[in-house]
Amino acid sequence: MSDLFGLEEEEIIEEQVEQGEDKVIQMRKPHSEWTVGDTTYKLKLTTTDIVKLEQKYKTNIMNLVSGDIPPLSIMLTIIQAATTKYEHGISIVKVQKIYEAYAEDGGSQMALLVDVIMPLMAVSGFFTPDQAAEMLESLKEQI
Repeated sequence: MSDLFGLEEEEIIEEQVEQGEDKVIQMRKPHSEWTVGDTTYKLKLTTTDIVKLEQKYKTNIMNLVSGDIPPLSIMLTIIQAATTKYEHGISIVKVQKIYEAYAEDGGSQMALLVDVIMPLMAVSGFFTPDQAAEMLESLKEQI
């Protein structure tokens, strides 16, 4: 099995999806991760997080992250929302400082989109693993 977005196979949970008479196994990870320095942050958007973000930006989150590179402020707000499940009370200021450390270690806004936001969207149920792989390939071609 391929290693989607750098996450190990054991971090994946199986879901069975009925398609006619056959059952197809789709793989979905419980969360994505963003490692900055010695700290790894677990990321996943819950339904509540998604609704809050959509209310804040008055659009579907997919509209925010598809097409051109989203503004850094939007990506960091999405990450902040996605950390609340595992890192209670993390502020946007803290996420901005984490990004600064990430950038100082060689990260970039495009890398943040490809390596953090897209895997986050995949584990949060916005698209299937196959769709995620296709989107990742498309993004890599733009780099």
